[in-house]
Amino acid sequence: MRSLSRRGLSGLALSTLFLIAAGAGPRSASAQIRPKRAEGGTRVPDDQLYALRDDAMRFADDLAARRGLDPLWVRNAIGQAVFLRNVPRLMLPPARGGAKNWRVYRSRFIDPVRIRAGVDFWQRNQATLARAQSQFGVPPEIVVGIVGVETIYGRNVGNFRVIDALATLTFDFPPQHPRAQARQAFFQDELEQFLTLCQRTGMDPMSPLGSYAGAMGLPQFMPSSWVKYAIDFDGDGRIDLWNSEADVIGSVANYFRAFGWQPGMPTHYPVRLSSDAQMDTLLAPDILPSFSPESFMAKGATPLNGGATHPGKLALVELQNGDPSVPGNEPQYIAGTDNFYVITRYNWSSYYAMSVIDLGNEVARAMGR
Repeated sequence: MRSLSRRGLSGLALSTLFLIAAGAGPRSASAQIRPKRAEGGTRVPDDQLYALRDDAMRFADDLAARRGLDPLWVRNAIGQAVFLRNVPRLMLPPARGGAKNWRVYRSRFIDPVRIRAGVDFWQRNQATLARAQSQFGVPPEIVVGIVGVETIYGRNVGNFRVIDALATLTFDFPPQHPRAQARQAFFQDELEQFLTLCQRTGMDPMSPLGSYAGAMGLPQFMPSSWVKYAIDFDGDGRIDLWNSEADVIGSVANYFRAFGWQPGMPTHYPVRLSSDAQMDTLLAPDILPSFSPESFMAKGATPLNGGATHPGKLALVELQNGDPSVPGNEPQYIAGTDNFYVITRYNWSSYYAMSVIDLGNEVARAMGR
C-alpha cells in the first residue's frame, strides 16, 4: 500500500478538509435513497483519509472536470473515503490448490434458509415477477435465483461503505494481482460512476453500504450496472435497489434482456458423453456456446431432453467435484445454451450460474410450480 502522506497538501485540499469537518456539500431537493446503515462506528485515524492523498485529490479534480461536477463536492466525497485494509487482500485470486467442487459450492447456496426466503420473496412479488417476465422475457425463477444467491433476498447486502470500498480499489488495488492494471482501471470507472450517480440522484455518497467490491442493493449492482440497467419498476419516480423489491425485479430482468436473454430457451440440457468424446475440443471454448447440436454430437456429446434439436449453439460445461481420481468425484457435464451464458454475464462462473438456476428451481418446486 502506498503511504498516506500529509506532505504537499494544496490549499484546495485543506479547504476540502474544512468542508469535511463542517459537513458541507450540495443538497438535492429530490428524495434521497437511504439504505440501511451500520450503527455506531469508531474515529478514523487521519492518516487513513483519502483527503490526505495527493493522488486521490488529483483524481477528484480530473473527475470533476470530465464529468462536469462541482470540484469541491467531489473532493469532499473522495476526501471522506477511508482506506479499508482488508479489501485489497480480498481482491487477490485464491491460491492454486485442489480441484473445484461443485457439490460443495452448490451447498453454500441451495439450503433451506434460502429456499424458504425465496418462497416468501416470490409470494410477496408474484404479480411483479409475472410483469417482469411479460416485459423482459425472463422467468421468475431466474430473477428469484439471482437475488437469493446474491443477498438472500436482502438479508446480506454488505457492510462496507461503498465510497470506502471503491476508493480503496481505485487508489490501492493490490499490484500483485495478475490483472492489476485492468482491474484498477475498472474500479476507477466504478468510482466515477458512483459519484456521478450520487450527484444526479441526490444520494448521499457517504450513506450506501455494499460489498467489499462496491456492489449495491439486493441484486448487488456495481455503479455502472445501476446506471445502465437499473429501472424504476414500481413507478414511484426513483430507483431504489435496497428497499423496492419491484425495482430489484425489474432491474435484474432488464439486465438479462440487455445481455441477450432469449424467452423460452432452456438454460441447459443434460448431456451424455461417448467413451471417445473429443473432450479437449469440446471444452476449449469453456462456457461460450460454440457448437451446433450436430457438431456437438459429432464430437461425442449428445444433449438430451430435446437438446438435439436446440435452435442455437451449445457449450460443454464441466462442473468438477474435487479430485477426479477419487471414486465418486467424477465431474458433471451439461450442455449450456446462450441463456446459460447470459447468466454468467452477472458473474463469470459456470458454478455461479448453476447455483442461480438450481436455487430458482428449488424455490419454484417449493411454490408448487
